[in-house]
Amino acid sequence: MSALATAAAASGFLSSPTVHTALIVGGFVAAVTGIIGVFTVIRGQSFAGHALADLGAVGGSGAFLVGISQLWGFVGAGIIAALLMEVIGVQRLKGRDVATGVVFGFGLGLTALFLYWDTTIGGSSNAAVSVLFGSLFVIDPGVIPTVIALSIVALLLIVVAYRWLLMESLDHDLAAARGVPVRVTGILFLVALALAVELSSLTIGAILSTALLIGPAATALLLTRRFGYAVLLSAGLAVATTWVGCWVSYESYYWGGRTNWPVSFCIVALVFLVYLGVRVGAHLRSTRRAPAQAGAVAGSESELAQVAG
Repeated sequence: MSALATAAAASGFLSSPTVHTALIVGGFVAAVTGIIGVFTVIRGQSFAGHALADLGAVGGSGAFLVGISQLWGFVGAGIIAALLMEVIGVQRLKGRDVATGVVFGFGLGLTALFLYWDTTIGGSSNAAVSVLFGSLFVIDPGVIPTVIALSIVALLLIVVAYRWLLMESLDHDLAAARGVPVRVTGILFLVALALAVELSSLTIGAILSTALLIGPAATALLLTRRFGYAVLLSAGLAVATTWVGCWVSYESYYWGGRTNWPVSFCIVALVFLVYLGVRVGAHLRSTRRAPAQAGAVAGSESELAQVAG
């Protein structure tokens, strides 16, 4: 890490104001996404995160037309989508039934329409790239306070519903029987998830945001069965891959030729490579210690139950 820091300083990476904005915004968003991602994976709601990204893109593309910040377009559409998803029911979303597919298809159709209008009417040639793939290096520094505030709100929602989320993740019916307000819990989590996904859409784009939500969390859960450690590790991995991805993208500009790599690609590629490496390592270990794995899973469930109780 010290060698990486030295190389970054030597190249001028750490002295660029644009990079400062990217690291601050990307760091906050990655930390929040990494934390909420662990709850998302445990609750089996990865598809909900993907759906929120797709529907949030409607707001992001529409924001260009009406002349407001893309961030507010993402967040507004994401929160509305989260509330609608709770009305539909998460179980329907998990099943990916026909009705759900039609709704999401219509949302993507609206995104395509708005992006077309952004180009033909609004004259914004980079709207599609910004909404779908994002770019940390073109973010307005003025959005930093808003990003920090929304990140704190998302984390506060998780803190408020922490014990409820753990209990419901273990057993939905048991949680309801013990007086957990499961409907309220679901709403609070989906709103927090929407904020995380839409903030991630701002940084790496709506199409790629799910990778930052799920990748570090899934990697952390492969490395540890302790829930608290997994949350911290996921946040750390998300921030590390985001910052290193920014550095790789920045440095690629000086490699010569046409090798400049988009920052969103660099971040997602690193997330994938880290997950793949850990996954392969976990598979090799499991072939040697298959009996111990069952005991570790039982210990994890016992810890969750103890914390929730």
